Amino acid sequence: KKKTVSFSSMPNDRKINSTAACISLMLEGCELKKVRSNSRMYSRFFVLDADMRSVRWEPSKKDSEKAKIEIKSVKEVRVGKKTPVLRSNGLSDQFPDECAFSIIYGDNYESLDLVASSADVVSAWVMGLRYLVSYGKHSPEAPGTGHPSLRTSWISSVFDLADLEKSGRIPVSRAVQLIKALNPGMKTSTIELKFKELQKASERPGTEVACDLFVEAYCELCTRPEIFFLLVQFSSNKEYLGVKDLLMFLEVEQGMEGVTEEKCLEIVSKYEPSKEGREKGYLAIDGFTRYLLSADCSIFDPQHRKVCQDMAQPLSHYYISSAHSACLLEDNFWGRSDISGYISALGLGCRSIELVLWDGPDGEPVVYTSPSAASCMPFRAVVGLIDQHAFTASAYPLILCLVVRCSAPQQRLAAQCLRKTLGEKLYLEPPNPVASYLPSPEELKGRILIKGKKLPPTCEDSEGEVSDEEEGWELARRLGQEDREAPEGGGLRRVRLSRELSELVSLCQAVPFQDFESSRRGQRYWEMCSFSEVEAGRLTNECPAELVSYNKRFLSRIYPSPMRIDASNMNPQDFWKCGCQMVAMNYQTPGLMMDLNAGWFRQNGACGYVLRPAIMREEVSYFSANAKDSLPGVPAQLLHLKVISGQNLPKPKGSGAKGEVVEPYVCAEIHGIPADCAEHRTKTALQSGDNPIFDESLEFQINLPELAVLRFVVLDDDYIGDEFIAQYTIPFECLQPGYRHVPLQSLAGEPLPHATLFVHVAITDRRGGGKGHRRGLAGRRGRRVREYTSTKATGIKAIDEVFRTATQPLREATDLRENVQNALVSFKELCGLTPAANMKQCILTVSTWLLHSDSAPSVTLNLAEQYPPMEAQGPIPDLLRKVLTAYETMIQTSRTLIESADAVYGKLIQAQQAGMDFHKELHRIETKEGLRGRKLQKALESFAWNITVLKGQADLLKHAKAEALDNLWQIHNAGQSCGIGRNGSASPEPSRLRAPLEPIPE
Repeated sequence: KKKTVSFSSMPNDRKINSTAACISLMLEGCELKKVRSNSRMYSRFFVLDADMRSVRWEPSKKDSEKAKIEIKSVKEVRVGKKTPVLRSNGLSDQFPDECAFSIIYGDNYESLDLVASSADVVSAWVMGLRYLVSYGKHSPEAPGTGHPSLRTSWISSVFDLADLEKSGRIPVSRAVQLIKALNPGMKTSTIELKFKELQKASERPGTEVACDLFVEAYCELCTRPEIFFLLVQFSSNKEYLGVKDLLMFLEVEQGMEGVTEEKCLEIVSKYEPSKEGREKGYLAIDGFTRYLLSADCSIFDPQHRKVCQDMAQPLSHYYISSAHSACLLEDNFWGRSDISGYISALGLGCRSIELVLWDGPDGEPVVYTSPSAASCMPFRAVVGLIDQHAFTASAYPLILCLVVRCSAPQQRLAAQCLRKTLGEKLYLEPPNPVASYLPSPEELKGRILIKGKKLPPTCEDSEGEVSDEEEGWELARRLGQEDREAPEGGGLRRVRLSRELSELVSLCQAVPFQDFESSRRGQRYWEMCSFSEVEAGRLTNECPAELVSYNKRFLSRIYPSPMRIDASNMNPQDFWKCGCQMVAMNYQTPGLMMDLNAGWFRQNGACGYVLRPAIMREEVSYFSANAKDSLPGVPAQLLHLKVISGQNLPKPKGSGAKGEVVEPYVCAEIHGIPADCAEHRTKTALQSGDNPIFDESLEFQINLPELAVLRFVVLDDDYIGDEFIAQYTIPFECLQPGYRHVPLQSLAGEPLPHATLFVHVAITDRRGGGKGHRRGLAGRRGRRVREYTSTKATGIKAIDEVFRTATQPLREATDLRENVQNALVSFKELCGLTPAANMKQCILTVSTWLLHSDSAPSVTLNLAEQYPPMEAQGPIPDLLRKVLTAYETMIQTSRTLIESADAVYGKLIQAQQAGMDFHKELHRIETKEGLRGRKLQKALESFAWNITVLKGQADLLKHAKAEALDNLWQIHNAGQSCGIGRNGSASPEPSRLRAPLEPIPE
């Protein structure tokens, strides 16, 4: 009688935490959908034979001996849509990637393509099959029998240490505490429940547990199936990672460079809990889990934990972490001033603080920002605090933005206080009249700059009148102190300013903004404007290009609208995209906007300064902040993000009425220029407890990576009152590839102990089909039309002739890059890998096919040649022939690129430099040609576009050559390590291969 059992999903009580459990499920069998080459799917019952030598399926038109695959004929097991059949357009949208897998088998490398009801079932079959492929020949008996494993021995030794009475049993309470200590973050109630279950199942109730029950409880509670699955993928013996296995994992999957066996042994000795494992250099499942959770394996690039950007650029070339009402701990209107707000902001690396000075009751100025007279602080106390904490988190300059609302006598006291308290830290040198740009953060290290109004040079008295700033008047109206009426006609208010305070202002002189043309003609580099959120928003929408250009030389500060009486925050990305350096945030108000600000300034050592993208700094460049697609000369990238699981997720704070069950889902958001802003969510993990499995792949296109931020938000789908569980925000440039844990934070940005998301990150270039464009029906209809970037006519004959010389080199550069990219994608697809895979993974995959066969065809890599050919001796199956042909195409296109790149690069740079020679003469030529108004604007835009395109395409070609050389190095490296390379002594030096072209000067 035919079995009809099938798993709609993995039963909740069945945790696949060992190879034995996987094989047990395969022996029972389950229903899978078999996919045929005509894209039709048929439900079949698949089962592993009792002798574990073959997999069978029924019903089948074939006789029972043919409706099977022998384990010894299996070449490879692939997870996801990694064969032409599963990639075909007719199927690809019918089921998620993680529910598909393929068995490549036989001498002709045929594929059996299968779809399961859930990712868990896929994991069990893939893990079990991979184990049997490696060990089926040697040990057909079920794993888990025989001598105790490394892990069991270690857990038993932990039990023995806790067995103080040496009775072979320990109290349940002690056992619970022991497991809690070994797995921080796990709930006591979860552990207690597990012991009750096991005691009941083994019919051994009581207040004590024996060693075998303790080991079983630990293995069931502390084995994360997704990590066990990963270990099995890379392990030579499916029980632990040896040094070579770990090295392969770090290089191939984690993208680490220069990993040595010594480094791997260090990791083993640091994270492997068992003494035997440490001595033998083995990393078992517990050590591997600890390593993946550690800071050494963080998602945040460790390079960015220290200052790693060029700090010698002008101050206007950086985003500067800025606070609006730092002293407030509550909202603007009902808030109370608290001195700890300043300490908190400075501790977070804030480099610009606003101080509003008011007349104090005792003749001394005070700082307060709420309508309560009781909430003010003496200015002297605030300055003392700033002096004490100014440089604890960052050595780079601090800007104090003074908004003066006090009388001239109290201004003098404020100036004396600043001089006396801050002393040498205060920057008082006059600006260099010969310079064109502000000094760099490096030059201003350890200095405090005062931003404020300055008396005109014509004023010789001890005080004078200056135009006032709008900022701070909303509060004055509420305080009832608005005794200065706005002048008739809507002009700027005038206020009295003392000479002493005026003399403290040097590099950040506040001036009113008129228009961009006036600024271009008359504003000096040390003068800066403040914009209200509303005015700045209008400029970013109506004239983003002019605002970007303005911010190349001048600092601009954006302050929140006075209508935000709840101290809510504006979106800093709205202004960063136009190059505005100082977006003043209400640090005391948590939420999305503050997450973006805090996450953004976490990079570059959290020093409060982040270098702006090059395209926004260069004197001549075309950048449209509101672009809806990729930018000229900036390589668009694809972020492949797999959200695998969550650990120790807390309940939402405001959900007191709820039970213990959380039903979480994850939102991944990209914030950046409008073309990049996107949001994808996973499905909800139902009834999953604190450790949900999501196993979902998300993809984002990033057009300006330097300005993009990735935010993870975990939300509860079954909430009462509050859905927010946790979040983490990270700049795109700080992401590390591979398997990583995301350290989750609360709404206020505080770390949540032991709460993490387990994810896989891969980043690929969009160029040349990097998006993994689907093959199949659409692929047969017609080829993708190649898009060439071209120059634009300026309307000035002499200039256009220069740019016209670049037409052919631009086409050649695109062809060289895209031919290599397309060849790479084809080769990776035939190897059953994604576009995110590296070359080492491809060579290792091919070698695995060849090594897993008794009648393997002889294929070798001739490493004696710089461009190593892959050579076959004798007849080879069709799939392998296709792989060899794709490899040959990739090698040939790479060779053409490497040998032609320098000449094409030279032509592009020559055209760019010839264009730049016209730049200084541009205004004279415009006048001569009689260009005005719209025509003039179009000519300037086209000129900037052309310069940007030429520099950008030359840059892309330079990087493409470096990548092609790196691929050759990986081929040599992998060929030697996996055994299919011959004549390997001539392996090229990576330094020789990776020698880059000269960088293009800004």
